[in-house]
Amino acid sequence: MPELTRRGWLRAAGGVGLAGLAGCSALRDTASPGDDPADGTDERGDGIDLSSRPESPDGLTTQFRQGLRNSGSVDATIPDSVEVDWAVPTNLGDHTASKGSPIRAPSGAILIADDTGRIRSLSPSGETNWSTSISDDDRGSHGTPAIADGTAYVGTYDGVVSAVTVDGGEIDWQTEVGDAAAASPTYYEGKLYVAVEHATPSGSVVVMDAESGEIEWRDRRPTDHPHSTVAVDVERDRFLFGSNDGYCYAWSLSDRERMWRYDTGGDSKAPIAISRGVAVVPSWAETITGVDVEDGSRIWEFETEDMVMCAPAVRDGTVYVGSHDTNCYAIDLATGEEVWSTPTGGWITGSVVATADHVLVGSYDANLYALDREDGSVTWSIEGRGEVTSAPLVTDDGIYYAERAPEDSDEAGMCYKLVEA
Repeated sequence: MPELTRRGWLRAAGGVGLAGLAGCSALRDTASPGDDPADGTDERGDGIDLSSRPESPDGLTTQFRQGLRNSGSVDATIPDSVEVDWAVPTNLGDHTASKGSPIRAPSGAILIADDTGRIRSLSPSGETNWSTSISDDDRGSHGTPAIADGTAYVGTYDGVVSAVTVDGGEIDWQTEVGDAAAASPTYYEGKLYVAVEHATPSGSVVVMDAESGEIEWRDRRPTDHPHSTVAVDVERDRFLFGSNDGYCYAWSLSDRERMWRYDTGGDSKAPIAISRGVAVVPSWAETITGVDVEDGSRIWEFETEDMVMCAPAVRDGTVYVGSHDTNCYAIDLATGEEVWSTPTGGWITGSVVATADHVLVGSYDANLYALDREDGSVTWSIEGRGEVTSAPLVTDDGIYYAERAPEDSDEAGMCYKLVEA
């Protein structure tokens, strides 16, 4: 019998837990045919920014890419011009994987895990509420916490997944799942779905109990390191992710049976977005592919001029994604045809975020860009000091994002808050 965790004790003392409420999850795929929660058209869906409202019935507040389908879509608007309100030193390492992204807790605090091995809570004014070391690995964390029921879950490069209380930063539990847990955890109805790297190289995917940290299930199907955050499509009974072996893998959500794999022809490192039954799969084969979520068949393939390891965003039937060729593309979700493309000054390897009117995308030229969703024109760009590889967080009081530490420098990469200029 597992030891009673701090959260378990609180529940035993009268707190509200997951078990009694999991059956009425606000993230269930209950939209009517034609509605698409993943692109922000239905408020019950997972494309909406959950951090802007109270916790959903199953306890989930928010997680990386704004929900189960990794849509990267947020129902918000951004200013026509911005300035830096504050900047806090954050990342120090030079590991090339995309860095973790800021996420908002129910209290309004901003949580960010960084490559020093700590997770911090920052106030909206940039002050540190608490800071907790969860790893002494020299690559720390590159993942983004999932926040549910007052707890933040995040993995680190020593292969450990940690559960940390949101209010005080206490460690509830830590579980070793493999040699590296670089991907962000996905939370669904009391379970964590985590892609895991092993040293051969090989990989696996685990399902963990969020309360105890126990591993309930594992499949070692990936044959190389998976960095990709798990995407869940409840309506179509699938969860899936990409791997460095070039495949996108899918299992059934209900019984965790292997369903299909799709060969992209190159490393599939970035989170895969799902919308309207289409999995949008980036690949180092210089492609973005639309794959049928149910059977794994190819619907369309879009070619770029270099590798793609950017997490796509999907909103209103359009895919937004960047490439090593420095362009941010808008692609029609149904046909795979280009709508527009906009060049930046460097590789795009982070996570695109689609708002009501704009696309936010970071670049290796140290700029965060706001592009008009209709035509790709640059509304504004703002320059920091390091390569921008995190997903911007849009809240009612600002835009938060993090960057990598500048190369050949002792300076730290910063976490920024932008406000209207």
